[in-house]
Amino acid sequence: MADHDLQFLKASTQSMGLSLSDTQLEQLVRFVDLLEKWNRTYNLTAIRNRQEMLVRHVLESLAVCPFIQGSLRLDVGTGAGIPGIPLAIADTNSRYTLLDSNGKKTRFLAEVKRQLGLTTLQIKTVRVESWMPDGTYDVLVTRAFADLRTTLDRIDHVLGNEGTLYTMTTDSAAEVSTVVPDTMRLAGVHEISVPGQDWSFNLIKIQRCHGEAL
Repeated sequence: MADHDLQFLKASTQSMGLSLSDTQLEQLVRFVDLLEKWNRTYNLTAIRNRQEMLVRHVLESLAVCPFIQGSLRLDVGTGAGIPGIPLAIADTNSRYTLLDSNGKKTRFLAEVKRQLGLTTLQIKTVRVESWMPDGTYDVLVTRAFADLRTTLDRIDHVLGNEGTLYTMTTDSAAEVSTVVPDTMRLAGVHEISVPGQDWSFNLIKIQRCHGEAL
């Protein structure tokens, strides 16, 4: 099973233009191993099929990697570490903080961090709207966290003056543009497809108005 998963991830990531080392591919497979194991007891994700985990959790996360710029990154409402864990594995030059208010999920993430040796990864068990970090972040990433209006309201205090929010969503640019406040702007929409799959989603990029385009 492991060899099949490694070959599947290697071929899929290469087709997306990503070049991951054998160690990184092994970490991704190990992440799915741990997710499968913990999911039996703690119900971390509704997805139970291993192949679907590889596609929906790992490949969909990695598919946004080429579009994200900025080195200090926060995954808000990370849940079982999606997209933060795959992104942190793939981009070792960036620092990630994974934030979720659910203790069982952050305990799982702590075990993933320990077993995979992700030493630069930080994990916080807190609601973003009540969290007061020491500084702000260049990049915020969300997937299935909340509706965009709510997300923008809750994350305003942790997004840097020239920071960017990237949200993975099925919303269209027209839908998004109606809820972006005057202090921010819709800076881009990328349609993301996963190799071999028949669905796509949008990666919405929102910046503060006074920040320079990335």
